[in-house]
Amino acid sequence: MAHRFPDPDTRHPLILPDGRRHKGIVFLNTVIDPPNFQVGDYTYASADDAPEKWITALAPHFNPYGEVKLIIGKFCQIAHGVTFITAEANHRYDGFSTYPFAVFDGGIGTERPSLPPRGPDTVIGHDVWFGREAKVLPGARIGSGVIVGAGAVVGGDVAPYSIVVGNPSRVMRMRFAPDVIARLLDLAWWDWPIETVLAHEAAIASADLETLEAAAP
Repeated sequence: MAHRFPDPDTRHPLILPDGRRHKGIVFLNTVIDPPNFQVGDYTYASADDAPEKWITALAPHFNPYGEVKLIIGKFCQIAHGVTFITAEANHRYDGFSTYPFAVFDGGIGTERPSLPPRGPDTVIGHDVWFGREAKVLPGARIGSGVIVGAGAVVGGDVAPYSIVVGNPSRVMRMRFAPDVIARLLDLAWWDWPIETVLAHEAAIASADLETLEAAAP
């Protein structure tokens, strides 16, 4: 018997055949608290062994009290070992040394010379799939519908519906023709009520754009 689709505030949304909930898969918004780390509904992360703190596993340099933002959209899929390297990990490299002297004598949060200025936010669109061990560099802006290959190291701007692989990452190909991508972005199915999304699961999964456009709320 099929289970009802989980609410977006369900911590462990995957139910195993024996009825237990899979502790290694979470809807990420349920385990992320800082206001500068924003996660959309139904985005999930998975791990071979559930970490004690998901925020530390995914973004080890992230400062929950800082100004730099990490924004991830709805319906994203984040595989084991994916790391978001946020701007707090940056060092100055325009002087004679990259060493962050201020870190070790209580100077974090100040404008000490050995600290870089505020870095860029990292922004991820909707329905982005991150393969195992992928790494996202500070300030990356990844468009909706992107597929990031396993082990890829991604920075800069990534166009919607690209497939990117490698280190440094490169666009292997686009998933759809430019006109189809434009129509998909305009459609923004990820903003539909979940009942409408599920009712048109077949059209989404089989790339039936005409049916989706006719069904748009």
